[in-house]
Amino acid sequence: MSITERIQADATAAAKARDRERLAALRLLLDALNKEAKEARGTLDEQREVAVLKRERKRRAEAAEAYRKGGREETAASEEAEVRIIEEYLPAEISDDELEALVADALSETGAASQKEMGKVMSAVMAKAAGRADGRRVSELVRSKLS
Repeated sequence: MSITERIQADATAAAKARDRERLAALRLLLDALNKEAKEARGTLDEQREVAVLKRERKRRAEAAEAYRKGGREETAASEEAEVRIIEEYLPAEISDDELEALVADALSETGAASQKEMGKVMSAVMAKAAGRADGRRVSELVRSKLS
């Protein structure tokens, strides 16, 4: 079952349970996924679905931060609730130990020794992590290993 199908099933269950907040969040996700599928002119593979979910999670987190700075605590809490719902559909983040092993493997494979070769290492690690590691987290680790 694809992520989109799981979200559709959960949206139906939320509608039956009259859980308005969850239903609204799931509908927004479905809208984003359907828009991406329309742009791709077909169904999305899991990797593209995960990319859409991550993009939506990032938007909600940034909005929550902006609302909090503006003194709108209730709206920020609503955005954070949507972030938690989105995270239910994302694959589990890779552990620090696994990530360090992936970076070490990528460094040995690419032979990178300086900051200039960071791009090669990053692309190798991100391909192996398959969407389970945040780019910022990987970047910080690679930068520390190359320095």
